[in-house]
Amino acid sequence: MNPAKRHAIFTRLRAANPAPRTELRFSSPFELLVAVVLSAQATDKSVNLATAKLFPHANTPAALLKLGRAGLEGYIKSIGLYRTKARNIIATCKLLLERHAGSVPQTRETLEALPGVGRKTANVILNTAFGQPTIAVDTHIFRVANRIGIAPGKDVLQVEQKLLRFVPGEFRLDAHHWLILHGRYVCVARKPKCPDCLIRDLCEFKHKTVSGE
Repeated sequence: MNPAKRHAIFTRLRAANPAPRTELRFSSPFELLVAVVLSAQATDKSVNLATAKLFPHANTPAALLKLGRAGLEGYIKSIGLYRTKARNIIATCKLLLERHAGSVPQTRETLEALPGVGRKTANVILNTAFGQPTIAVDTHIFRVANRIGIAPGKDVLQVEQKLLRFVPGEFRLDAHHWLILHGRYVCVARKPKCPDCLIRDLCEFKHKTVSGE
């Protein structure tokens, strides 16, 4: 895929959604951190349902520590792997208070040092909470990048590196959101909705679906 086609793809995505946002609900970097940790192998909808009950009672590291692991589990038990996630979140709260004065750090290295925070989660925090032009590659973005040909790669790190190299600077801050939403609602895994796709003519997928399939 050439640079002109990539630019055209993101131009259309921006025109359709000028201010894309994560579907996770949060009101602070810490709330976003908790929500993203909870979202691993879970839907944003299920996370939002849980945090809508959790955050009014505990939405700071100190408040979650006071709630305790068992108390936290009571709010998030509808989410997969909730015991492991509760353990990681409580451990993260301790580290935030001990090392960062209760604030969410703004560098990849310090974020990835927190329990339950990997590269993808760190990228989401850096981008969504702090406005850094990172691109977090999840299963949706990995699929879209390879399928449409915008940044094909054998693993998520390779796709991330290619996207950072190939996405024009003017689109880099919002590229993560555009691609994940496109993968979630249009370029879906089993039966992509090619007839409804606004970049159908620019996409290099060889097996486009047609109306009625």
